[in-house]
Amino acid sequence: MEAEVLEKYRKAGKILSKVREMARSRIDVGVPLLEIAEFVERTTRELGGEPAFPCNISRDRVAAHDTPAPGDESVFGEEMVKLDIGVHVDGYIADSAVTVDLGGHPDLVDASQAALAAALELVTPGINTAELGAAIDDAIKGYGYNSVANLTGHGLDRYLAHGPPVIPNKVVTRGVKIKAGEVIAIEPFATDGVGRISEAPHTEIYSFITKRPVRSKPARALLKDVEENYRDLPFARRWLTGDRKDYALGQLVKARVLHGYPLLWEAEGALVSQTEHTVLVLEDGCEVTTR
Repeated sequence: MEAEVLEKYRKAGKILSKVREMARSRIDVGVPLLEIAEFVERTTRELGGEPAFPCNISRDRVAAHDTPAPGDESVFGEEMVKLDIGVHVDGYIADSAVTVDLGGHPDLVDASQAALAAALELVTPGINTAELGAAIDDAIKGYGYNSVANLTGHGLDRYLAHGPPVIPNKVVTRGVKIKAGEVIAIEPFATDGVGRISEAPHTEIYSFITKRPVRSKPARALLKDVEENYRDLPFARRWLTGDRKDYALGQLVKARVLHGYPLLWEAEGALVSQTEHTVLVLEDGCEVTTR
């Protein structure tokens, strides 16, 4: 990996770490979710980065893909809060998440943290992703909880927030070897539920797929906005402007111009914790950029 690219990954990681810790300290019962999301995205830019995806704030049974809606007035309750942040510098991405426990379930938070620590100890060129998945699963089971089997860690590349290789959070029969020069995000999810998420009937985050002809004037206007501002990475519905944007979003999703990311949640009544770091895989080991 070229020195200039390494430094951009490192800079993104340093910005993210600072923003994450500032945002974490602000999360408390009664604080508006929108206030935290806007703080994360604004501060990321002030420190010299750009959001790699909308600030994710997922609570209790919701594991991922939640971000405040336009004008959202929701506030934090006594909940398990997952704060998932992405930062990029010139397209080179850092991705990290923490769980803020406002509801009194510290062991569940410890489970995902221990799983991440166990995986990070193993990362070196040539390690098989199956070994990482086994370490994660074993650590979470040691706390009496389940890994979320159908959520995984992932590779990062320039302007690509989710790519190969897949980093499993469960024991798998076959994996792939990690190579020097790869950048990966390891993100264990621990739950007191069944260990499998499904899609919820609500979407706040979208990404561009490909340009196709659309008839609707609001849809064409929104497509122009997306192409000019958000083509490479996911964006939030609350970031959009213009008339009839919800109608336009629906038209663009229906035409397969945009892809929606529905909320992902566990069984009703379950709780989910998440911890995540970004790792540069180097010739002699690894470097965590988001500590």
